[in-house]
Amino acid sequence: MRLELDRFFVKIDGVTTEEDALMSVGFGASAIGFIFAPSVRQMSPAAVGDIVRRLPSETMTVGVFRNEQPERVAEIANSIGLSAVQLHGNETLEAVRYVAERVRTVIRAVPASSDRLGVIDDANVDYLLLDGDRPGSGEFHDWSVFEQRRFRTPIIAAGGLNPDNVVAIVRDLPVWGVDVSSGVESAPGVKDPGLVADFVNNARWAYEQRDAQIDEQPFDWSR
Repeated sequence: MRLELDRFFVKIDGVTTEEDALMSVGFGASAIGFIFAPSVRQMSPAAVGDIVRRLPSETMTVGVFRNEQPERVAEIANSIGLSAVQLHGNETLEAVRYVAERVRTVIRAVPASSDRLGVIDDANVDYLLLDGDRPGSGEFHDWSVFEQRRFRTPIIAAGGLNPDNVVAIVRDLPVWGVDVSSGVESAPGVKDPGLVADFVNNARWAYEQRDAQIDEQPFDWSR
């Protein structure tokens, strides 16, 4: 299910504490991501459930999974009240479809260089998250994919983003949202308040600039 948002989507991923979750929401983040896959930021369902219950009801909470059984993904998401799941591995279209039938919103993460972009774009997921060749590594990557194809699915940009480079990504590319983890951390799994605030503010400012540029363009009467 696609969301109806009145502002640009900003997700702070890899959150490991209630304090960081509340801080990110306080600075205006649209969504908080919790990682259930093996990672230095990995969380248990019970710990995430405790945090989710204390967040404002309008906060989007996202569980990030990689190559997990679809039954388990749906069970965890529904049992602790997650708003969405993000599938970050080599899940089959059948597995994605299974989850989508049981969870409100599905984000499908895929490397921007993948030769399966066309197939995944046509798979009726809610959002595509374009990452680097090693998803979750925090490495910046080539964005020329937007010169090669147009997407029917809303795109969330990820991979090596930080408060400095997010401006160009949001201003110059047709993305619906951005996702960041290590780019706003003082240590793995520890979010830096200053970096989180700058990231959210810079992303939203860049989106306003993009909107302004679109509004200033003359109307194309040939359409």
